Parts: sequence; structure tokens; C-alpha cells
Amino acid sequence: MDLIGEYDARVEAGTLRPDAAQRAALALFDPLIAHLRRPAPPTGLFARIVQRPPPPPPGLYLWGGVGRGKSMLMDLFFDHVPLAAKRRVHFHAFMQEIHAGMHTARQKGAEDALAPVAEAVVRDLRLLAFDEMQITDITDAMIVGRLFQKLMQGGVVIVTTSNRPPDDLYKDGLNRALFLPFIALLKERMTVHALQSETDYRRQRLKGAEVWFSPADAGAEAAMSRIWDDLTGHDPGTPLELTVKGRQVVLPAHHNGVAWASFWDLCGQPLGPGDYLAIAEAVRVLMIARIPILSAANYNQAKRFVTLIDALYEARVRVIASAADVPERLYIEGTGAFEFERTASRLREMQGAAWGKA
Repeated sequence: MDLIGEYDARVEAGTLRPDAAQRAALALFDPLIAHLRRPAPPTGLFARIVQRPPPPPPGLYLWGGVGRGKSMLMDLFFDHVPLAAKRRVHFHAFMQEIHAGMHTARQKGAEDALAPVAEAVVRDLRLLAFDEMQITDITDAMIVGRLFQKLMQGGVVIVTTSNRPPDDLYKDGLNRALFLPFIALLKERMTVHALQSETDYRRQRLKGAEVWFSPADAGAEAAMSRIWDDLTGHDPGTPLELTVKGRQVVLPAHHNGVAWASFWDLCGQPLGPGDYLAIAEAVRVLMIARIPILSAANYNQAKRFVTLIDALYEARVRVIASAADVPERLYIEGTGAFEFERTASRLREMQGAAWGKA
């Protein structure tokens, strides 16, 4: 069955809603699928001289508003490709891995720390699928152009989703002029396609839905699980590891910009504003399980929770939570209770149907 056939079968089964823009975009994956179904090119200098492999087709840069189905289409393509040497990864997490690999290479005395890291990716993969490409960090901006060039020269097929067109990446960033050649590379070596679906499916799924469950009992856990399954297509998710100033911040489950963690995962360890800002940047929906009653007994955890909600609020991250009580009754006495009224107000505002990243 081809990709369009799989899409139509899911529509007929009721697991997808028909969408003309999504269906039309599937044809863009066909040359990539045809290329990746061919045997891997020969390795070694002599083999490449004797039998020069055909160049890969242009990659695909699929962009559009939140919830339009970009990640779903990429997942459909990724699962359809009969290939072991493939990887699908959140762009932010991948760049963290690249930085860590470069740090190791420098410690080993490499003159060009990026070269061995890129060579390892080329050696292991033929297909690299990125979700939610965004460049906000200058350290990413300064290496991503060379990285992509090395991957493309090595024959790696790159597919990525983004909420922004290439020209808006790293907009107003420091030293952006140095980043512009990367934008030119994307437009030259990748097919850029705007997914112009009129429906925000993620927001539609949550529109009018309950997103705060109290008390945090078995019923709340089951309701949270149903929302997770609906937003991720029943994907169990994988841990999202963020490196912040050399520390690892781990969200236990993540898929397509949706993450799940407990209160204690997020606030039971010594995390600070930088860590919470990194989380807010990396996800669009954060599911927080088992928020307890807050008081002097868990004052440090309560302070971290306030900082976390401030970061999520400013980034307009959608919060779905199970808690011991409604926001206004989570912290009603003791030091910090008065200041928490602002947090409770924000939590209530964040439950609105229109809340979320644009």
C-alpha cells in the first residue's frame, strides 16, 4: 500500500479526519520513499569511484501553524519507509546531542569538533526526521549550517517540520547575518512546503475539554491517559533529555511536542528558571501529574512550581494536569500562599480553550 492509500485507510477507519491539504502534501514524500527503498550506496573510496551512488532527492521542509498535522504526516512517512538506518527525533534534543558530541571531540583533541560527530550520523543513518525545527540559541545557529551541509553531502535524507518558514528561522537573532547561508542551503537543498490546513487539530481535540483533574486519583490518571493517547495517536512516547548548562533535565515521556511528567519530576529536584525555560521552549503541551497540596512542608517544591508555571505561561504552553484540588485551593495557608494567588489565576487562564502557542 502506498502512502496515500495508508492515509485514506486511516480516514476510512475513523482514526484521521479527511483533510485536502494533508492528502495533497503526501505526494512530496514519494521521491524520498523511492530513493530510500533502493539498496544503500557502497562504502569505501574505491567502491564509490567504481559505482558512484545517485544523489539523494531534495529533503522536505514542511511548515505551518500548530496542530495542522505536520508531525502526523512525517510519522506516516517515517513508519512507511522500510529502513533500519533511520531516526526520528525532536530537533532541540538532537542539537543537544550534537553539542555533547562536539564537547567530547574537543576533549579528545579534534581540530574540527563537528566533523567526527557528523561522520557518525552519516555512518549510522540514511534518513533523519526532525520534529519542530526552531533556532533560538546562538550556539545552534553557528553550527547548524555546517552540520546540515555535512549530512547532505553524506547522502542523509532530511525531513523536518517547523512552525516557521525558513526565512523566519532565528529571526532577530544575534549575528543573524552569519546564519543566512543556512537559510539559503535549506531553500536550495530541500523542498519547502507550507501545509495550509484550515483546521488546528490539536486545539480542536482540546476545545472545550477538561484539562484540570482533581483529585489526583485513578480516575484523573485515566483521563490524562486518554488525552495523551488522543494527542499522540497512542504513541507511548520516549524520554526527552534537555541539556541546560551541563545538567540533564529529563521529561519521562514525549511525542510530537507533547510531554508528560509528574510534579516530582519537575519540582522535586533542584531545577531553576533556565531549566523551566528550556522545557517551555521544547514542548507545546505539558501534562503534569499528581500536583499535591502546597504548604510550608514542601515550600521549596512549591516555589519551583510557581517558577515553572511562569515559564509555561509566558511561552503559552498548554498545561493539562491532575492535582489534589483546584488551583485556588492548592496553596491556601502558610508562607507563599498570598503570592500563589497569581499562579492560581494564571493556571485558570491557561485552561481556556484558545490557550496555546500560535
